[in-house]
Amino acid sequence: MNKRKICVVLVDRANYGRIKPVMKAIAEHPDLELQVIAAGTMVLERFDQPVNVVRQDGFEVNGEVYLELEGSTPATMAKSVGFGVVEFSSEFQRHKPDVVLLIGDRYEMLAAAIAAAYMNICIAHIQGGEVSGSIDESARHAISKFAHFHFPSTQRSAEYLVRMGERPDAILAIGCPSSDIARTFDRALTSEIVNTGGGGTPIDVTKPFLLTLFHPTTTEYGGERAQMEAVLEALRRLAMPTVLLWPNIDAGSDHISKAIRSFRVNHQPNWLRNLTNLSPENYLKVLANTACAIGNSSSFVRDAGYFGTPVVLVGNRQEGRETDTHVTRIAPSPDEVFAAASAQLTHGRYAPSKLYGDGYVSERIAQALGELEPYVQKRLHYIYDAAPRAAASAAQQL
Repeated sequence: MNKRKICVVLVDRANYGRIKPVMKAIAEHPDLELQVIAAGTMVLERFDQPVNVVRQDGFEVNGEVYLELEGSTPATMAKSVGFGVVEFSSEFQRHKPDVVLLIGDRYEMLAAAIAAAYMNICIAHIQGGEVSGSIDESARHAISKFAHFHFPSTQRSAEYLVRMGERPDAILAIGCPSSDIARTFDRALTSEIVNTGGGGTPIDVTKPFLLTLFHPTTTEYGGERAQMEAVLEALRRLAMPTVLLWPNIDAGSDHISKAIRSFRVNHQPNWLRNLTNLSPENYLKVLANTACAIGNSSSFVRDAGYFGTPVVLVGNRQEGRETDTHVTRIAPSPDEVFAAASAQLTHGRYAPSKLYGDGYVSERIAQALGELEPYVQKRLHYIYDAAPRAAASAAQQL
């Protein structure tokens, strides 16, 4: 009996961190064969080539896709999707997977979904049905409409998928696999983890420190530099040791990077350390041990909740996403960031949250991938109830 070939697409350090336990579960499943395609910032030297971490973790990388057009503008993002469709098509033709497994809402993932769908390859999608800001929400829902099977992270997300016309029996498991890492890994953090590589002031992790990560909100292109400057001004007022990670490659990231570089030159902060990249486990160790996380990363919503880490969620990038009590949402102004961070530091840690998973998700996903029946032609699953009936009646009256 031939093993079912599951092709996992990796496009950045964050989605690798979340899907890694699923990859391990697939590799250990007797009826499944794991294929790995690395693309996006996973293969770029300016992001420290996270694909090397994948190999160090013991996974074979079957292909690398270079699709990112330089510029970090809305136009380069759109063009990169086109390059991605071309390159992923070649990789899928070469490896002939039975199922393509995608996670999240990146535009690079959308390119993979388009390529697989038009090549009649069955698609499974992790983290569909979620609500958030930026173009990411549109990309996520588009991937869900291309996908044949779904592994949403929360019950609300599963319900949203059904309301979007997805079949209830195509939703095979609920929970975010990153909860598996949070449940099992050693959270002990050493100063060497944050002081090896990067630049700036060394951080003593035995004392309270902040973690900051701020990405562009692409639908607010042009305003991200001012937002980053607001966060940096609040950090200057707090003057606590801070680990600051560089943003992703989305449109506007260069503006954020320039704001950080300008701040370092003008203020020469003796409390700031910049890092380009961390392995998934080391990033989670930093997130688990920080006194407060400040920024707009989705990891602050889902992963920080597992640890009870206080979070100040800045701006609209995660607008509408489900959050637990550890998150305080605020506008990107120095006063609001400073006030919210001060309040979170006073509050301290929260009770661990299981909103995004119970820590036993990956095995359920691998088991479902082994048991599902791949198919190609999707159909809209229509729920006929009072709301559509009323809408149709109103439309007839216009």
